[in-house]
Formats: sequence, C-alpha cells, structure tokens
Amino acid sequence: MTTPGHPPRDRPDAHVVAPHRLGSAGATDRRVGNDSHLDDSHLDRSVRPGTPLGEWLEAGPPDRVVLLGLLLVAAVLRFAFLAGRGAWDADQGHDMLVLHALVFDGRIPLLGPPTSIGDIHHGAVYYYLLAPLAFVSRADPTIVVSGLAAAGTAAVGVVWWLARSIGGRLAGAIAGLLIAVSPSAIEASTFLWNPNAIALTAAIALAGAWRAHTSRRTRWWIVSGLGVGLTMQLHVLGVGLVVPVVGLFIWGWRRGSPGATFDRRRAALAGLAAVGLIVALYVPLIVNELTTNFAETRAALAYLSEPRAAESLDPVSRLLIVFLRIVSWPLVGLITDAAIPGLLASMGIIATVAWRWRSSDPAERHAVRWFALSVAWSAAFLTVAAQGLTSVIPGLPNDHYHAFVDPMVFTLGGLGLAAVARGRGQRPGRDAAGAVLVTIALGALLLVDIGRWSPTVSADLGWPGASSAATRVVASAGGRPIVLSGLPRFKGTGAYAFPLVRAGHPVRSATGPDALGSPDADPRTDALVIVCDRLFEAVLLARCGGPAEDEYLRGQRDAASLYLADRFEASPRTVISVYLSIENSSDAAAP
Repeated sequence: MTTPGHPPRDRPDAHVVAPHRLGSAGATDRRVGNDSHLDDSHLDRSVRPGTPLGEWLEAGPPDRVVLLGLLLVAAVLRFAFLAGRGAWDADQGHDMLVLHALVFDGRIPLLGPPTSIGDIHHGAVYYYLLAPLAFVSRADPTIVVSGLAAAGTAAVGVVWWLARSIGGRLAGAIAGLLIAVSPSAIEASTFLWNPNAIALTAAIALAGAWRAHTSRRTRWWIVSGLGVGLTMQLHVLGVGLVVPVVGLFIWGWRRGSPGATFDRRRAALAGLAAVGLIVALYVPLIVNELTTNFAETRAALAYLSEPRAAESLDPVSRLLIVFLRIVSWPLVGLITDAAIPGLLASMGIIATVAWRWRSSDPAERHAVRWFALSVAWSAAFLTVAAQGLTSVIPGLPNDHYHAFVDPMVFTLGGLGLAAVARGRGQRPGRDAAGAVLVTIALGALLLVDIGRWSPTVSADLGWPGASSAATRVVASAGGRPIVLSGLPRFKGTGAYAFPLVRAGHPVRSATGPDALGSPDADPRTDALVIVCDRLFEAVLLARCGGPAEDEYLRGQRDAASLYLADRFEASPRTVISVYLSIENSSDAAAP
C-alpha cells in the first residue's frame, strides 16, 4: 500500500529524483533556472540521504505511521473535554437555533450566520454541513461541535500531505506537527462558529491546486474549487483565497506547452467545472435574493456606501499589523497575548521565504514563491476589507478573518525548519547543528503553545453552563412563557434561548438576531428575563447586576408591575435577572 505522493516501496528507484520531462523527446535538464514544467516526479522525493537526519528518516517510520501519529495527537488535543471546553455565547446559540429549526421543523435556511457588518450573512452551506450531526444527536451542541473537531483533525492530515509533497518527509512531519499543536487551530476545533472549519477547506483548496499544478492532472482543480467554494461559504472574506488559487492556475496555463503533459483544453474544462461548483454552493443565496427583492445585495451596497471613520493609523502601519497577525496567529495564537514569540515566529517565516525563494529544488522554489505572494496578497486584501484587524477586543474571538491563510503559514514553517535540519550533506558537524537547532526551536514553540492551549473548561462555562442556567430560569419563571431580552440590545440572547427551546419551554421573544415570536410581552402572564453582558458595560454606561437592568426597565411599558424574582451569575461574564408580575404572582414574599 502506498500513501499519496509516495512511491511503492519495492521500486528500485523509489528514492531517486526522476528527471523533469521536457517535451516529448524525454530530454532532461536539472538546471535551477529551468522550471517551466513541474511534473509529479518531485512527489517521489524523500529527504536527502546525505545528512545524518536524512539517513535516519530513510530508515525511520513509514509515512502512514507518521500521519497516524499526527492525527492521534491532533484528535486528543481537540476532542478532550469537548463538552464544556468551547465558548458558548450568542453566536453559538443562534447557530443551534437555526439547526434545531432545520432538523425538527424543516425550516431550510437560505442564509448563513450574520456577519458583523450590518445585515449581510455568511453562506448557508455551513448549516447544511452540520445538519446531519444535529439530526442524529437531536440538536446536541457537543455532538455538533465534534464535527468541527473532526474537521480540525483532518486539516492536520491535509497540511501534512501538502508540505510533504513539496519538501519531503521531514517538511510534512514538521508542518503537520505545527498545526496539530497550534493553540489557534485547537481552539477553533472546540466551539461552534462558522470560520472554524476553514483550516480544512482552505487546506483542501491549496493542496488540490498544488497537486493539479505539479501533476497536470486537471481533475484536481475541481477539488481545489470545492475547497475554495466551501471557504467562501464559511466566511465572506474567504473570497480572498480565490486569487492564490486562480493565480496558480494562470501560472500553470501560461507555462504549459503543446509538447508537455499539460492539456489546456482539459484544464479549461476543469476550471469551468470548479467555477460551476462554486456557483452551485450559492444557490441558496440566489433563491433568497430572488424572493426578498435582493435584500443581501441591498444590505451590502448600503454598507459600502456608509461613511467610514478616519483611520488613526497610516496604511503602512495597518498593513504591518495585519501581516504580523496573519503570520503569528497560526503558530502561537493572538499576538497581543504572546508578543515576543509571535514576532520571532513571524521573523522565522520571513527568513524561510528569503532563504528558500531561490531553492535549488524547483518544486520547493515554486511553492515558496506561491505561498509568499499569497500571504502578501492576503495581508493587503485584509488591510482594506477587515479594518477590525488593527485592533483587538478582549473577550471576543479574534483573527478569524484570515483563517484561509493558516495552511500556507504552517507549510512554510515546515519547509523552513526541514531545510535547516537537512543541512547540505557535506559538513556533518553543521548538519548535526541544524538538527539540534530545529529541535530547540520546535521545543520552544511547543512550550509556548502548551501555555496557550485552551483550558478544559471555558471561561463562560460553555454549553453545560448555559444549559444549567436555563434550567434555573425555568424554575424561577414558574412555568410562565419567557421573554428574553439582552443588554445591550444589539446582543443576541441565543445562548440561553436555545437551551430553553430545546427543552420545549415556550419562549415568546428575544432581542437581537435571535428574535423568536412576537416582540410584545404581556407582563401579566410572561416572565421577563434580562441577560446582561459585562463585556459591554462601557456601552451600557451602567453595571450589570442592578443599574443596567433598572435603566432598561425604566423604558418599558408596565415595568412598575414587575418585581425581581431571581438574579444570578450564569457565568463570570453574564448576569441573568428574572422578573415576574406582582398581580399574577403567588409568591407571598413579592413586594
């Protein structure tokens, strides 16, 4: 059995670099500058056996053992304590409300989760991907999140394959290890959020494009197109991945020739099929636009026409900040939490590009240039399209805008460290020094990552905490229908609306994007439940736990007929207050 991109073990030339084919005559040329064609012979390349490390790897464990080891490490780090480990807030509750309505009521969503920019939404395919897990588990959030944990684990395998196909066994092993232990990649696998599967979809897009480019097997462009389309569905800014993939397609198109194995006609057909696949993923959005008088289009145009506040930073400074966040995030997490390691990791990636830009290996040279230009493009694109990347909001998820760049960074890291470890095969002492240096670097990075791994229990107590809080709300409401209201008002209440709905308790309304039923409450028969988020007390101009709720009630009709039946901390960040009507209360202690 062989692994993808690796030769059969019984081939006598299994570890010999095959010459690049030039035309139909079979002439060979190994000159550094002649890389007009990249066939798939480089996929048969193993680590150079001239170095001590290379010789050890040649006799070391087979690829399948390395891959299984990486997947096992990734799975343990992602699935352990999954029930309460991931964040649970309004976004997660909203998504589960949509999935609950889809699998139990048959309400098919045509739009995905709302974005942070007005009334624009991400793609609905996100919900369709999670729907089977929601169906078989009766909308159990832990089971649904396990799908994202599985996707994060699978992304490790794809990144391993991509780096190995470019730089050999050692590059694949290092890149796979980098993503397996990455704190940001682990965190993204432990809670429900639409960008969290992008590591897998973007890796599929990049690996498919690279395989198509190097092997001339055009059907891989369709695989790449699927990855691009899914990335765009998971986040609107995933459109940034189109340029790197299309750029590689054009690069291969222009450098092909009738005498090479590259078939322009088949490539064009595969490209059209990929585009058609991407368009098919947008069918729900098209249906929505045709049935709502192009509501999403009008919302996007309205957002683009809004005046923008003047930026406090100049364009160069913004670009530098975005670049540092893009490069450091996959390796060490949020740069504001690990500034020195983040800067060192960024410098390492820059050094890799500068060093391997003129690699003597055509495949590695092509790949490094492609990834470097793609990262540069992504930084420029996001500097304009995601202005929020120039600031960090503590307590909220960060850096999801550039998730599609993460596989590129992991692969570049694998290529650079593998090149250091390989040495030149001529100076044993120098080669050993390179292996020691890489071991130290990986060890230091692992120590940083361990300190940045997500805890076993989320700071907001996760889904179990929300479920427990909803049970207390039901008890305090005494069986009355519940009206949920969030503070501030733009904050959705889905985090607590979902456990109530899943338990079958009547919820008449909710503020924010999770509005359910009529917005009008009847204070004589309903329980008013206010969910106050301490993270936004500066916006409320009042503290949760009394002042903010009192200010809210002063603006409500019949507020004088309500009394506070219960108030408690659902999490260190959230205060829940339950109000009942004095007239209809049997509580003798009510004022």
